[in-house]
Amino acid sequence: MATEILQHNRTTWTNITRVTPDDVKALSERYPQFHPLDLEDLQSRIERPKMDEYEDYLFLVMQFPHWDPVQRVSRPSEVDIFIGSGYVVTVHDGTLRALTRLFDECQNSEHIRDQFMGRGASRIFYAVIDRLVDDIFPMLYKVDTKIRKMEEIIFSDSERQVIRELAYVRRDVMAMRRIMHPQIEIIANLERIERPYIHDELDVYFGDILDHLRKAEDMVVDYHEVVTGLVDTTNTVATIYTNDIVRILTIISVILYPLEIIVGYFGMNVPLPLQDSGFAAGFITGGMVIISLSMLLYFKRRGWI
Repeated sequence: MATEILQHNRTTWTNITRVTPDDVKALSERYPQFHPLDLEDLQSRIERPKMDEYEDYLFLVMQFPHWDPVQRVSRPSEVDIFIGSGYVVTVHDGTLRALTRLFDECQNSEHIRDQFMGRGASRIFYAVIDRLVDDIFPMLYKVDTKIRKMEEIIFSDSERQVIRELAYVRRDVMAMRRIMHPQIEIIANLERIERPYIHDELDVYFGDILDHLRKAEDMVVDYHEVVTGLVDTTNTVATIYTNDIVRILTIISVILYPLEIIVGYFGMNVPLPLQDSGFAAGFITGGMVIISLSMLLYFKRRGWI
């Protein structure tokens, strides 16, 4: 079992990491008021963000991004929260470092424990969500750094690498946007509706979290627009490079075409002019050079090369 229980004054914080059926059973015995469907949701990692409100407690399913270095994309990490009078229960898979750090701080420091748990469960409930939202911004700043690097090398010769990196960043930005957007309505509901087990003065604090979350979403939207513009620019540059290559190859083909006709003509096994002359090869070669130079000069004057 991965259940840790922290008590301070009249507040109890139960933190469960990588929940097991035994953890759920123990939790149901400790809090018999929890609805069986909520306990069932704890063992599912594919729940959509939601809020279930009961007479004496609130159950939230929220998701926050965490970085997957293998696939190079932000994955949704779920945290389930029960909040009632005098208790908070958090259930997660251990990937949300902000939540783990907060529990460790409260466990190891009497001052921090009193700061967050000394005034009831609603204070630690707010602190958990606030830390998780604040932990989004370092990830966003890293995305911004990646975008700036892409802007610097977008006109380099390694367009394939640029396109690949932009595709990774674009996918990551879209994933973060999908993760964050549903959380806004949950936080807005916490700010808007009064509940007896959540202190009234926390409305302002939840409003501050909501502002931060909306700011994070605005940043993600801006990043998506910038990355989309960079992708379009990269595609345009790649198209220009491709057109240049095609133009050069076309010019070479056009120049070689009359030379192939001359070589084919004089290569026929029939009587031909100059075939008995010792200067035939020189005349033919000279004529081919003149034709080639004339065509190059013509293309140059037309601005094609």
